[in-house]
Amino acid sequence: MRIALLGDIHANLPALQAVLEHAAQKEIGAIWNVGDIVGYGSFPNEVIQVLRQTDATSIAGNYDLKVIGFPEKKAKWRKSKRAEKYIAFRWAYESLTAANRRYLSRLPEEVRLKIAGRRILLTHGSPASMDEHLTPATPVERLMELAQLGRAEVIVCGHSHQAFTRQVGDTWFINTGSVGRPGDGDPRAAYAILDLNRKEFNIQHYRVEYNITAIVDAIRRAGLPEAFAQMFIRGYDLDVVLGGPAEEPGEFE
Repeated sequence: MRIALLGDIHANLPALQAVLEHAAQKEIGAIWNVGDIVGYGSFPNEVIQVLRQTDATSIAGNYDLKVIGFPEKKAKWRKSKRAEKYIAFRWAYESLTAANRRYLSRLPEEVRLKIAGRRILLTHGSPASMDEHLTPATPVERLMELAQLGRAEVIVCGHSHQAFTRQVGDTWFINTGSVGRPGDGDPRAAYAILDLNRKEFNIQHYRVEYNITAIVDAIRRAGLPEAFAQMFIRGYDLDVVLGGPAEEPGEFE
């Protein structure tokens, strides 16, 4: 079985389309998406529609849950969040159709699968928390703890926007990287392909060129902050683009 592993699309339709076109050339048979479908990009409904049309297996990310929870939290967030982040939550919520709000609200926070005799966990951050960032620098000791907690041979995650594959004992950790909003200074879309059968386990990470101008122009037409456009142009997160510390250090929203 050949599976495309996606995450952190952040409402970037041109990036998602480029990744899916690239994956189709690799003859993938399934799509697994580890969340953060919406946020900052200007195509939340279109991205959800594509995921639904391709029958992707999707889970919710922290941003997806924050957008769905915006009506209950907006008064608090108006005071506690950076203005740009508040605008991002509000715009995404108000732009979503009622049907797509329901779609996001019904997504599970994790999915467990068994493929080719292997137990697989899809989670946004880590088996401990969707807000935990797993990176190439995460200590082995922490990965060992998470492997025991995850109870799976393959743990697929996102959230940190840093692609990697690491093996700890009998457990493989795969971070998909970010399709829609990379944070490493390389604005190309990131995703991975997993080849999986009873005898073979192979993972390949890819970076894919896409039409960045299309997402940037759409953000500007929507009247969203210029900082959002710069995130996609430069391949960095909002806090880096704004040149100041996050009010919640380490949180990718």
